Amino acid sequence: MTTTLLSICPALRTAFERTRYDADSLLEALGDAAHAALGRSEPVPIRLASHTKGDLGVLIRLFLLVDDIDENDAARALAPLTVDAAVEAGLLDRVVEGTVRALLDVRPLDAGDGTRWIVSDLDGSMRPAPTAPDHVLGVGQASLSLLRGTPTTHVRDVLDVGTGCGVQAVHAAGYADSVTGTDISERSMQLAAVTAALNDLSLELISGSWFEPVAGRTFDRIVANPPFVVGLGTVEHSYRDSGIDLDGASQLMIGEAPKYLKPGGTAAILASWLHVDGEDWRARVASWLPDHGVDAWILQRDVADPALYVGTWMRDGGLDPKDPANAALAQSWLDHFAAADVSGIGFGFVYLRATDLPTDVLAEDLRHAFDDPLGNEAIAYFDRLTWLRENDVAESVFELDPATALEHVSLPGDDGWRTEVIRVHRGNGPNWQHEIDDVGAMLLAGMRAGGLPLNELVTLLAAAHGLDEDALSEAALELTVALVRHGLVVPSGVVPA
Repeated sequence: MTTTLLSICPALRTAFERTRYDADSLLEALGDAAHAALGRSEPVPIRLASHTKGDLGVLIRLFLLVDDIDENDAARALAPLTVDAAVEAGLLDRVVEGTVRALLDVRPLDAGDGTRWIVSDLDGSMRPAPTAPDHVLGVGQASLSLLRGTPTTHVRDVLDVGTGCGVQAVHAAGYADSVTGTDISERSMQLAAVTAALNDLSLELISGSWFEPVAGRTFDRIVANPPFVVGLGTVEHSYRDSGIDLDGASQLMIGEAPKYLKPGGTAAILASWLHVDGEDWRARVASWLPDHGVDAWILQRDVADPALYVGTWMRDGGLDPKDPANAALAQSWLDHFAAADVSGIGFGFVYLRATDLPTDVLAEDLRHAFDDPLGNEAIAYFDRLTWLRENDVAESVFELDPATALEHVSLPGDDGWRTEVIRVHRGNGPNWQHEIDDVGAMLLAGMRAGGLPLNELVTLLAAAHGLDEDALSEAALELTVALVRHGLVVPSGVVPA
């Protein structure tokens, strides 16, 4: 299959370029409402909008809606690729005489470097289709999250672990000189090769489990959207199930990745972890890392209760939880969670940087909304951490980032407004918020370019308000370090990343 699919990629790419089957044209052709319907898997608005769009509309209905298409219409839209060649290659199937249907999902995606076309298995979102054990997932919410969460600063080489259809690998080709993708699934390797060929990209694709295919090698960056579903240790679908019990797949990925990073190299990983009664999830994930040689920034984006988690992933695999056989599987899954005292399942990003220093870990919740891509913020976070290591915070002059705002939240009281909360809020990036008190607000008010170092600000503040200077100094250091880590406060003269 791969050889024939690979052989038609140049002609298919020519057809896509001729018809403008690209991300921008798709939005323009469908309009905002129908394009939003595409994200919700609602075919009718898309079908209506596409019927007046000529060859582009045909390709939309063929590859995105999986409609049955008149063969003559398909031939015009796909030229110079012939329908016979597309059928022989396994891209299309003749449903009845004169009608064809797509066998693969091929969709345009712009992740910041122009359109890339992603080839994957049909997911059943527009036309019911079974989910095979070796199903190759396309552009899903997890892969889109990782795209937005991956740093795009230039590097020489990138390793994409669990590449699937190649979404992260083709994205990496936009910021790296060379890209290597690994996957245990042979079908994933096949479709990733087709995705690369369709985009005229050269990727190194190596079949194998986890890091085994690249043993002895190191990389400037690792990206991974691995099969991190927390489950029974079985494999029902290779794109999500690792065969490792509970959150062992994430433990393996996070624990092993540092060994394959060059000094200063970074990793961006999607992962899941258990919330266990009586255990801090942050300590659990931190325990997976070595004591030396890693900076880690772990961001929890969501927590699901066990019942919701099991139901969601069963439906993802095409299983109706109401079916008696499937209900038994759900019962077994939930019993397994109960035996391990699981109260929830966390999900989020893990950013790692290889160092030659004792390991530094910050694990925290980032469950509020924000708009900016998170990836390059991770690089900025590591840069700020380096500054903290190399400088004396007490002797340094700081200023507020221009996007930092001071907020007072007040409620009605007996004598008018009563301040309940004072916080500083970063108005860009991850939109971090920190609650402070009146003294903290006064301390921050004194931070300005060319101003006094932190220890002198503390001395003045303590004298002016009759405060214990040692206690204030300790609190001021703790607050300043936290705000520097999150980018609300910056060393004076240092341009914010």
